[in-house]
Amino acid sequence: MVAHKRKRSARAPFGRSDVALLSRPLDYIQAEHLRHRELCRAVEELAELEPFDATLAQAIVEFLESEMTLHVVDEEEDLFPVLRRRLKPDDDADRILGLLSGEHAADEALSREIVSGLRRAVGNKVKSIPDVLRNTLLAFADRQWRHLTVENAILLPLARGRLSKSDLDHVAGRMAARRNIKLARQSP
Repeated sequence: MVAHKRKRSARAPFGRSDVALLSRPLDYIQAEHLRHRELCRAVEELAELEPFDATLAQAIVEFLESEMTLHVVDEEEDLFPVLRRRLKPDDDADRILGLLSGEHAADEALSREIVSGLRRAVGNKVKSIPDVLRNTLLAFADRQWRHLTVENAILLPLARGRLSKSDLDHVAGRMAARRNIKLARQSP
């Protein structure tokens, strides 16, 4: 085990994406991916941290239950369906979208397991994270790193090339509504 002495800042460990980016939904999703990278780093850190950091664990739980959930809904209910309609036969991306959706479902199950395990660990005031939970955290982080790589390297560039302004406005409006944010009217 690695003993980390680094102190975490008092700010939210994963920051916040600029809500002004919601009018440019692909930029907002990319900014969220940066936050998810921070989540992966924090999850890996927590898995190896001695003694157990209940504050960091709670921040991870909150992110998984709120931010991660919103992000997956943004992609599954808005981005993926619109992108599927705009794919060209030679894009060969429908399979990738299917894989990403499958990973979202698997990650949701892992997230629930992590949330439950971290809540138990915090409630029991453990000094050291249980090995089973440590392995689950590391597996989740590893899956997320790969998932983010595919989305950033394949999905977002494809979406930038295929989606119209109308498509993007539709996705932006739905994402903003989900967050109870009113977007400023865009000029044509």
